[in-house]
Amino acid sequence: MADVVVEQVRRARAASPRKKNASLRNVLGRKSSVAFFLTLPLILLIALLVLYPAFYSLYLATLNKAMTKFVGLGNFTFLFKRETFWMVVRQSCIFAITAVFFKALIGFIVAHFVHNIPGKKQRKWRGMLLVPWVIPPAMSTLAWLWLFDPSYSAFNYTLSFFGVGPIPWLGDTFWARFSVILVNVWYGAPFFLIMYLAALKSVPDQLYEAAAIDGANWWQKMWYVTLPMMRNIIAITTLFSLIVTFANFDIVRILTSGGPLDRTHLFATWAFQVGIQSNDIPLGACVSLFMVPILAVAAIFILRDVNKRGNEA
Repeated sequence: MADVVVEQVRRARAASPRKKNASLRNVLGRKSSVAFFLTLPLILLIALLVLYPAFYSLYLATLNKAMTKFVGLGNFTFLFKRETFWMVVRQSCIFAITAVFFKALIGFIVAHFVHNIPGKKQRKWRGMLLVPWVIPPAMSTLAWLWLFDPSYSAFNYTLSFFGVGPIPWLGDTFWARFSVILVNVWYGAPFFLIMYLAALKSVPDQLYEAAAIDGANWWQKMWYVTLPMMRNIIAITTLFSLIVTFANFDIVRILTSGGPLDRTHLFATWAFQVGIQSNDIPLGACVSLFMVPILAVAAIFILRDVNKRGNEA
């Protein structure tokens, strides 16, 4: 009897490693497991470069100016009482919404123009129209700074031939806001162009042929065929651009540095001024963190709409 029990124990011990090896092979053989291990370096990189700074910013936002004492939500309370803060909130929303709208509109129109060009010529147009997006923003903004220069402005020189007086592009509140939005639209529109062009090429020609047989005109084809097929791409592209535009720094910093009278400050530039230039790191962290709930609300509405259309499909 004892020999039988010993033999069963030996068999169980021998079978145990085999089961473990088999289960390990099954786990490694799954596509989801392979995908996880392939993306693990990227996940770790995101955790290091995004999550850690985000949580560290939350920690800084709870400290006093000298970063020696915990003050809780005191910095946020102080911000909410400042008129400049709410002005920056309004300006950031106006800047982001206006810039993204015109980038999407121009990108959509130009994408249709390029889409209808024959193949060989289309490659040349795509290359030329992508140049603003390829050039580093800081470098291209310096060129725009010369175009807006109050003494040697190429725009004012051209307008003088039409009898239009010199415009204070960066010295007046309205024109300064117009200038930073113009540069942002010039820089970001090619991104919309290439995304919308790819979406247009994925729309089956059979849908347009069926619409033409039903007697649909150009506008009806656009409204009932093109836009429904591109809605997800439009939504995702808009969300991505909204996030990038909200956090824009270099264009405003180089052109106006937030002036005149803080009238062109955005979250990023004002956080830099408060946190770095004024040496109040916790308050600057509070300013930058206030972007999170605004962008989170926009992301929830856009992604919920995308997910809803995906479920309907």
